[in-house]
Amino acid sequence: MPSVVKNTINTLKDSYLGLKKYFFIFTITLLPTLTGFAQRTQKSSEIGLFLGGCYYIGDINPNGHFSQFTKPAGGIVYRYNFNPRFAARANALYGHYEAHDSYSKSAYQRQRNLSVKSEVIEVSAQFEFNFQNYEIGKDKSMLSPYIFMGLGGFYFNPQGQLGNDWVDLRPLHTEGQGLAGSATKSQYKQLQISIPMGVGVKAVFSKGLGIGFEWGMRKTFTDYLDDVSRRYYDPNLLAAQKGATAALMSDPSIGTDPNHTNVGKMRGNSTTKDWYNFFGIVLTIKINRKADLCPVAY
Repeated sequence: MPSVVKNTINTLKDSYLGLKKYFFIFTITLLPTLTGFAQRTQKSSEIGLFLGGCYYIGDINPNGHFSQFTKPAGGIVYRYNFNPRFAARANALYGHYEAHDSYSKSAYQRQRNLSVKSEVIEVSAQFEFNFQNYEIGKDKSMLSPYIFMGLGGFYFNPQGQLGNDWVDLRPLHTEGQGLAGSATKSQYKQLQISIPMGVGVKAVFSKGLGIGFEWGMRKTFTDYLDDVSRRYYDPNLLAAQKGATAALMSDPSIGTDPNHTNVGKMRGNSTTKDWYNFFGIVLTIKINRKADLCPVAY
């Protein structure tokens, strides 16, 4: 079986297993609402904007939520409300993330001296569950916390800092991806699957206008949002195949003995996958309303 086909099948398999696990948890949480779904009759649609920030969690930024490298993000959203408790939403979001080993509290990371920044483009769909009845235009349904979960596809392009410039890292095969002697047999894909999940609060801002504040993490099935995952590749072999810049970006570590080599040592933690996150404000306008002939009071 060709390696490209095999890798695609493995990625889809991992994505399915991860989605199955989280979907089960989400369904159990929503079960009381889902059982009464047929009795809910109020339906409406909203369209609006997302404005906020974006950051990532991975090898270069293992636990720094909302750090100084959080970047602006934005996008458009469409929400279909099945009833005051349950909604579906489509998103098209754009953001950036960035991280630097040099700012870490870890001496190991500062010595490793890696950096990354990337744009991230996401198209996703998600389900939302409101803990209180919520509907724009209803005085008694003006505020509710909510949770959401869904499925998305995203594009990323990690770059590393070289002096005052930023260079694309994927073409450099910095860990020898797909090259002879590498632990990684193929190059990672820039189009990947993610599982958005998060929490928020919705409020009716004015008649016909809603506002929400939310934080959503994206579980991914790749460890290469930062181009860091496995072991150091031989810089001499890398320079011969991909050039001197590739060898430098593969191992820009500082303060080491000239005779020291990192070849074969761990460059990242391949046992965990990377995450990216969007948080911010969702502003929506109610664009239509549909009601059954025999609405149910609630």
